Amino acid sequence: MTDVQRLDRWLWFARFFKSRTIAAKACNGHKVRVNRQVVAKASTTVKAGDVLTFPQGPHIRVVKVLDLGQRRGPAPEAQTLYEDLAPPGAATGNKPSENRDTGQREAGSGRPTKRQRRVLDRLQGRSP
Repeated sequence: MTDVQRLDRWLWFARFFKSRTIAAKACNGHKVRVNRQVVAKASTTVKAGDVLTFPQGPHIRVVKVLDLGQRRGPAPEAQTLYEDLAPPGAATGNKPSENRDTGQREAGSGRPTKRQRRVLDRLQGRSP
C-alpha cells in the first residue's frame, strides 16, 4: 500500500464529486488547494494530514485527509477518509434560500395581478 494518492482519485473516493472526471476538472481548473497551495494538476498527490480547500456547490469545503481510499464505497465508509474543518456554524446545513425573505405568497391565493406585481417590483427595487 502506498502512502500517497492522486488528488482527483481521493476526492472521488471521499464522495465529494460524482465522477473522477468532474474531480479532475476541478483540480485542473485551479479550484482546489492542498495545504494552501493552488493545485494545477489532477495528478497532484495527497497524503494523510493534508488540508484540502475546494468549492462544492455554494459552499467552500475545508477538509483534512485522515486516510487514503482503497475504493469508492458507501458514504459512511467515505466519511472516515476525512475530517471536516468547517466552522461549527457552517455545519448547520442552512440553505441560502432559507436565509432570505423571498416574499412568499399564501398557498391558494393564485398568481398576483399586474398591479400587485408592479407594487412588488417597486418594493424590491426592480422597477423604476
